[in-house]
Amino acid sequence: MDRHASAHWAGGLKDGKGTVSSESGVLDARPYNFGQRFENEPGTNPEELIGAAHASCFSMALSLVLGESGYTPDEVDTQARVTIRESDDGFEIPAIHLDVTATVPGADDAAFQQAAEGAKAGCPVSKLFNAEITLNATLQNG
Repeated sequence: MDRHASAHWAGGLKDGKGTVSSESGVLDARPYNFGQRFENEPGTNPEELIGAAHASCFSMALSLVLGESGYTPDEVDTQARVTIRESDDGFEIPAIHLDVTATVPGADDAAFQQAAEGAKAGCPVSKLFNAEITLNATLQNG
């Protein structure tokens, strides 16, 4: 199975502009530029998209791992913090931190933590990165 996305860029790094699109049409020529990426201007950027991809992949992987252990989550909410920094070789993404909170009826914290670690290791997007991936997992059973 292959998925497709594309990007277009015109101009120099700081004065140029680009658009990003996805096969599904969810992203349809969405603009991005230097200010959105490095100066916190409103709009999307590659790191935000990486974070969204990782958070969504991890959430699904956690649901899978929990299901394999006999648990069905009511809710899984994941946030991904993608760190980008300048290094001697240019810019790099050295770390991604996942923060997950879930409601999983019947699960205890030990089972949940084990499932979360398994999902972090098994998520296909996690396997893509050459970055340190850290995790904070909170079980919210009432």
